[in-house]
Amino acid sequence: MTPDAPRRIAALIATEINARPDQVASAVALLDDGATVPFIARYRKEVTGGLDDTQLRTLAERLTYLRELDTRREAIVKSITEQGKMTDALLGQIAGADTKAALEDIYLPFKPKRRTKAMIARENGLEPLAEGILADRAADPEALATGYLSETVADVKAALDGARDILAEGLAENAALLGRLRQHMQAEAFLTAQVVPGKEAEGAKFADYFTHSERWRDCPSHRALAMLRGRNEGFLTLDLEVNADAAPGTSPAEAMVRGALDIRSKAPGDLWLARVADWTWRIKLKLSLSIDLMTDLRERAEAEAIRVFARNLHDLLLAAPAGNRATMGLDPGVRTGVKVAVIDPTGKVLDTATVYPFQPRNDLRGTQAVLAKLIRDHNVDLIAIGNGTFSRETDKLVAEILTALPGTKKPQKVVVSEAGASVYSASALAAAEFPDLDVSLRGAVSIARRLQDPLAELVKIEPKSIGVGQYQHDVNQSRLGKSLDAVVEDAVNAVGVDLNTASGPLLARVSGLSAGLADSIVAHRDANGPFKARKELLKVARLGPKAFEQAAGFLRIRDGAEPLDTSSVHPEAYALARRIVKSTGMDLRALTAAPTVLRSLEPADFVDDTFGLPTVRDILAELEKPGRDPRPEFRTATFAEGVDDIKDLRPGMSLEGTVTNVAAFGAFVDIGVHQDGLVHVSQLADRFVKDPHEVVKAGDVVRVRVTEVDVPRKRIGLTMRKDNSAEVQGKDTGTKVGGAKAGGAKGQTARHAQRPAPEKAEPAVGGFGAALQDAFRKR
Repeated sequence: MTPDAPRRIAALIATEINARPDQVASAVALLDDGATVPFIARYRKEVTGGLDDTQLRTLAERLTYLRELDTRREAIVKSITEQGKMTDALLGQIAGADTKAALEDIYLPFKPKRRTKAMIARENGLEPLAEGILADRAADPEALATGYLSETVADVKAALDGARDILAEGLAENAALLGRLRQHMQAEAFLTAQVVPGKEAEGAKFADYFTHSERWRDCPSHRALAMLRGRNEGFLTLDLEVNADAAPGTSPAEAMVRGALDIRSKAPGDLWLARVADWTWRIKLKLSLSIDLMTDLRERAEAEAIRVFARNLHDLLLAAPAGNRATMGLDPGVRTGVKVAVIDPTGKVLDTATVYPFQPRNDLRGTQAVLAKLIRDHNVDLIAIGNGTFSRETDKLVAEILTALPGTKKPQKVVVSEAGASVYSASALAAAEFPDLDVSLRGAVSIARRLQDPLAELVKIEPKSIGVGQYQHDVNQSRLGKSLDAVVEDAVNAVGVDLNTASGPLLARVSGLSAGLADSIVAHRDANGPFKARKELLKVARLGPKAFEQAAGFLRIRDGAEPLDTSSVHPEAYALARRIVKSTGMDLRALTAAPTVLRSLEPADFVDDTFGLPTVRDILAELEKPGRDPRPEFRTATFAEGVDDIKDLRPGMSLEGTVTNVAAFGAFVDIGVHQDGLVHVSQLADRFVKDPHEVVKAGDVVRVRVTEVDVPRKRIGLTMRKDNSAEVQGKDTGTKVGGAKAGGAKGQTARHAQRPAPEKAEPAVGGFGAALQDAFRKR
């Protein structure tokens, strides 16, 4: 990396995240020193000038890309220099390349390659012919070619073909020309899809794209990934059309290629060169650039899909916890029975059972007796019902049991997502946690625990298995994994972790702690009892000062020796916190009941050489309510009685439901009929909504109205609008609700989206009425 690279990279990233170069440089130094994004965002605000976690995540991602770009730049400079072909002008071009694609365009003429037709033509002595045609446009190329016949060049045609190959290679390696053509295609190209003849029936799930066309630049993530999947599965062909209506030789792209050969007249040489230019565009440049643009489209679509997944995962992880309450978890099943697990307020398993209320046993009375006894014996306060097969039937069964229970204080039943529970049940982690518990019962435990604390339980499941993504199986899995891991890390550290009760997987997500250190903490806790103070972490094997610095502020100790250990105040700032408390003349516990006292203090009075205003303000806020949980208050949806199946739905019904997933085209809502309904983005509010996340997030309880029901296809259309209009207000993504396309794509069909199921995504089929994208979740 060149000496000026850090400064240049900092300046570039600063413009992208709306910060100053010195802020970026400080953050980069912290990252390079091993600091985590949560730690920097929370405890190094003075150093970075207050960069938040979103800015820091973008900074870290761009830093990796730009450093890779610089490494490649250095390798290219070295390669060209060793070839003896480096010039000052070329060095300037390389230094000015700001993307990997632009850099590779410059390097293309110098890149070692296999023996090409142009190389063979040069070996046959035809380069002077190509140069002669370029130099003398008035001369007849065929006449010039007669002077280059030899044993290896049989006739005039062979000579001219060789000259053409030499010129075509030069055009294909012209970085400036490639840049102009790429920009033109990005602006003007249409992505077209066609069904593979004879595959109509087999590929019916891709019917929306059997005859489809839209601008490459406007194609949204979900449609791009659907078409790419259709191509990969052999049902669709994809192409990029550029100026398809232009007559041969008149398109802007052909004009650019001709311009690179300086064709200005109707002279024989110019006419021949024009044919070479057009041939080069059709045969070489359009194909290679189309491949580049399709790669760009996939990367763009994957980036958006990953962003949607990450945002949904963030909302799900930070969903409201029900809290430390005795909970019964029910994992519904038919032939294999309903698995039951009861856990205490700390998540410890108290009892398990399997009941068979459904076919073929139909042991309804026995099921009622078992569940009622478990509720009484363990003072169950919550009942978590997994939302899989027969969840509504199980929900109805539990309602009947609760009605029959004596007294007025009865458990609250809640239907919760069981996505990923089966993955966890069969994992090595679950086996280690419950070695004596049957695999089928582990899922019931997970369902119960995720109601108590969604974050603490979901961290045990690979994020990709939680099932709130869009085409999650089609995107770059490494990039998806990194993004989702970052979301989990941010969520865990935003909430904080109880050092004395947290599981190993939860501790492993804390800033500065690896899985190995997390296991060491649990082992130390098991051997020596609960931690009494944060500083005792330094006694844990292999946990040194650096890890302690990164992790301590995110770990909580309830009822410990140090009151500040229950807060997010970092141990390095305890002296400052005590100085603030002392200035009030009260103790910390009394201050939490008198927030007005803290609010009357002037933060600037406590600034010193070590801690600035941001840290002082954070400490004041934390002292007001130590260990506050940023998650919302627990609330659940109440499903309508008698509405248990899609066949029970009727247009106009007003129902309550829970948002299970948010995609670019709308939100999916569980209304208790085993099939999520779709609220299209145009139906989320009585105003234009560009991004569904503006209105809803995963876990929200919402009121919806049924607009359409398609029982055979198991599809439900919902609206959250208060009026009855089905028209999109303002511009949409090229689709007008009502089936007519808007956006000007030549020959474009009405566009539809697709929502994959949690475990295996499959494209949806056909259109569904006027108001909906064709995207529905199947459980």
